Amino acid sequence: MANNTSQHILNTSANLLGFCLFVVTSMHITNYAANSMIDEFTSAVSLLLILSCLLSFFSIKTLNAKKEKQLEKVADYLFAIALSGIFIIVIFMTFGWLK
Repeated sequence: MANNTSQHILNTSANLLGFCLFVVTSMHITNYAANSMIDEFTSAVSLLLILSCLLSFFSIKTLNAKKEKQLEKVADYLFAIALSGIFIIVIFMTFGWLK
């Protein structure tokens, strides 16, 4: 069964994962991570994005239509939660909260 959503989830979550890893790395390079909890939250969002990537990849590769829909649905939910987490992190970084 051809599905288009999983391909978009995989592509976008992989790109956002790169963004999260960039944030964590830059915070550690500038030693800002010691004074903030943003890197911990970004790491948690990164884990959600990794799971979303994996599940959407497995959804694309499976031949079982029922499993495909289940994997795609879970990947979609994890992606939405991670996207909300990124929004919260950006708000925290903008206003300087979580110090």
